[in-house]
Amino acid sequence: MKHYFIIYFLFVFGSVQWMQAQDLNAKLTINTQRIQSPDTQLFSTLETNLNQLLNEHKWTDATFSVSEKIECSITLIINEVLSANTFSAEIQISSRRPVYNSTYASPLFNYRDTQIEFSYLPGESLSFSSMTIDNNIVAVMAFYANIVAGLDFDSFSPKGGSPYFARALEIANMAQSLGTKGWEAFSGKENNRYDLAVALTEERMADFHTFWYDYHRMGLDEMAANATRGRIRVIESLNNLKKMYDARSSSILLTVVGEAKTDEILRIASEANSEEKQSVKKLLNQMFPTKSGLINQLK
Repeated sequence: MKHYFIIYFLFVFGSVQWMQAQDLNAKLTINTQRIQSPDTQLFSTLETNLNQLLNEHKWTDATFSVSEKIECSITLIINEVLSANTFSAEIQISSRRPVYNSTYASPLFNYRDTQIEFSYLPGESLSFSSMTIDNNIVAVMAFYANIVAGLDFDSFSPKGGSPYFARALEIANMAQSLGTKGWEAFSGKENNRYDLAVALTEERMADFHTFWYDYHRMGLDEMAANATRGRIRVIESLNNLKKMYDARSSSILLTVVGEAKTDEILRIASEANSEEKQSVKKLLNQMFPTKSGLINQLK
């Protein structure tokens, strides 16, 4: 009898560990301050269901321990009630990854998407299937779960995020059948999901992935062992970002880099010599002119 109890305990405990060890450690909150008299019960249930979707679905092929999960925060802002149970919204999404041998977490994604419309019925369950896309809010969350995973994997191994960027593009292609905003092909809009997925998968943007890996794995992760060497590698990695800029100065990936990394690059460059600082300032001002006020604070 004792042996049966041990086997049962290991099975249950193992199952619990497996359930806990999915890919994301996501915290999603819903903000309804922009609409009058929100249905608090509806949005509370939606918030719970979206958190379950993000945290309990297996988004990658890797095995994560609880402490290795990808940290991610999402705010879903309800802008307008379009009709009964149909809403216009936007999201602010951020993710980060730990830097080797430090307590610092480096921002990977800091992104605002204003093109979201969705319907949600009381008591409706939310689940994702790679075979069919029939719910826009599920499609949006699945899309960004793969983008977040891809950026994380890309920062640890060369082109490690490629499978997840490809899945995001598959979702974007399938979601076009929903006829909702944000999935239109080649719209040229800054926060278009289809354009983001294409940019992350097309070959001529390969310099982005080289930059992303070199910056994080060869630069940031080196700084605990040798701060000077790590800083130099971070600054050198910007050369590949410049190549990407030269190939397509309007790429949506520059928005991704600019919003997530500008502050961090400037903090790292603040420890550089005068020549390196001037080089970084010139490069960043060229690629991110709207951030010149911040960039020019680098003395």
